[in-house]
Amino acid sequence: MPKDVILTPEGLEKLKEELQELTTVRRREVAERIKEAREFGDIAENSEYDDAKNEQAMLETRILAIEENLRSAVTIAPEDVHTDIVDVGSAVTVTFDGGTPQTFTIVGSAEADPPRKLSNVSPVGKALVGHKKGDEVKVNLPNGSTRTAKITKIDVGL
Repeated sequence: MPKDVILTPEGLEKLKEELQELTTVRRREVAERIKEAREFGDIAENSEYDDAKNEQAMLETRILAIEENLRSAVTIAPEDVHTDIVDVGSAVTVTFDGGTPQTFTIVGSAEADPPRKLSNVSPVGKALVGHKKGDEVKVNLPNGSTRTAKITKIDVGL
């Protein structure tokens, strides 16, 4: 059974727009490339044809992934986001090791866009979720180091 894909209303709309673009405009463009490449002759030794078919395969893979994400989508509305604890939809301001404040919006993995939109399953996102303003959180980074993040502010990030 597929896992729920957590999306903001903005993220849901972007996925729908991308799917529309891919299934209409991009599919036609790729089909035209394949048609043109066939006209070059023998497709067994035709690199243009191979490239176009590879592009078609990647396009169809992306379309299937978006459709699956949309089927499994759970949308987080602004009224569902609270400012007392960090969760998906929160805009959280932190200082790492006493440095300059940084603000991140915690989103689902389907719409993560570092450095400002962090996935709730990323090292920083996972460490912050569930904590309150004033908490100091240890963040284990992929390179093996650990940093301390102090949560200074939690807002609605949607």
